[in-house]
Amino acid sequence: MKKRVQSSRSSQALGIFIAIALKLVSCGVLASLTACTVRASVRLGCSLAVVFRGTPFGRDHGHQWVIGLCVCLLLLDVSMVSAYGSKVSIMKRRPQGILTGMPFMAHVSSRAFVDDAGRRLYLAKPPARVVSLAPSITEMLFALGLGEQIVGVTEFCDYPAGAKSKAKVGYVNPNMETIIGLQPDMVLAPKDFLRPDLQMKLEQLKIPVFVLDAKTLEDIPLQIHTLGAMFEKTSAANDITQRIRQRMTELKLKVETLPTKRVLYVLNSQPLISVGPGSFIHQMIGLAGGVNVAAQAGVAYPRLSMETVLKEDPEVLIFPSGEVETVPRSEQQQWRRWDSLSAVKRQRFHEVSSNLLNRPGPRVIEGLEQLVRAIHPELFGPSVPALQP
Repeated sequence: MKKRVQSSRSSQALGIFIAIALKLVSCGVLASLTACTVRASVRLGCSLAVVFRGTPFGRDHGHQWVIGLCVCLLLLDVSMVSAYGSKVSIMKRRPQGILTGMPFMAHVSSRAFVDDAGRRLYLAKPPARVVSLAPSITEMLFALGLGEQIVGVTEFCDYPAGAKSKAKVGYVNPNMETIIGLQPDMVLAPKDFLRPDLQMKLEQLKIPVFVLDAKTLEDIPLQIHTLGAMFEKTSAANDITQRIRQRMTELKLKVETLPTKRVLYVLNSQPLISVGPGSFIHQMIGLAGGVNVAAQAGVAYPRLSMETVLKEDPEVLIFPSGEVETVPRSEQQQWRRWDSLSAVKRQRFHEVSSNLLNRPGPRVIEGLEQLVRAIHPELFGPSVPALQP
């Protein structure tokens, strides 16, 4: 019978403890308590009840002592939540993002960056070793004075000269083993060439991947600002973007009073591929005083039929020229057979540097100026002749 009394007292102690905890929760006092804290307090209380059960102290005061201890533990947790509530709240609301392998802390929230894939990355300090998977990204890093931090680039990263001496990791199919061997703190990549398996493997190895995907001309200065903040090169980023925006404004003022010209940008001849809405080159044609004849296309890089081209009748044909992305002169000359086109009649064939125009980097403003010269050569005098097919 005596043991039953002790068992009853233990149950009574546990019941009183739970009642107190529920009352505090209903009042909002323990709203931030975790379930593990409550369970731990219950287990500790029951263990102490067993220990003191056979002692005089336990027979007379055990359940009261256990209740007091548990309540003290709970109140201690409440005080800690009160003191560090903001940190606990942030930890609970931590968004899903790239795994950095770095401890998350509330005071580094200013070091949070969102990439062009909408994922959030937290950095405790600027990355010291970076792999770039696009020529435009490589150019932005060098422009910010981060050449020393670049440990790997693509085989097409050829500007500035320092990029040619960096380790090559491939391009469309980057070599995973090479990238891992370079021990990067971060991989910067364009969205189009970032394979899901590559991204997953890197994140499993706690190598963060940050996506840069320019859809408009305005995205380029924004990306430069993001990299400037990420690598603590804000001043350099401001200087670069200010020059880009100033030159862009000057070029827009030059062409805004001139009549627009119908333009076909021939990215590839066979099959015929151009640029459409969703590509920043389409936007640049408009800024340069042209009207893109592929503006009605539903994709960024549409395939066009010659029937569409003949109907739209471009006044200017523009071809990219460079070591990588180029339309050979022999293909350009084949356009002469379409003698009903206004561009052919007026011999308005022009080349622009693919490295300047097709790379959404800091030199894109030079590509915009080449577009203006091709569409409105009258602004620059007779010393800039059209390409003779």
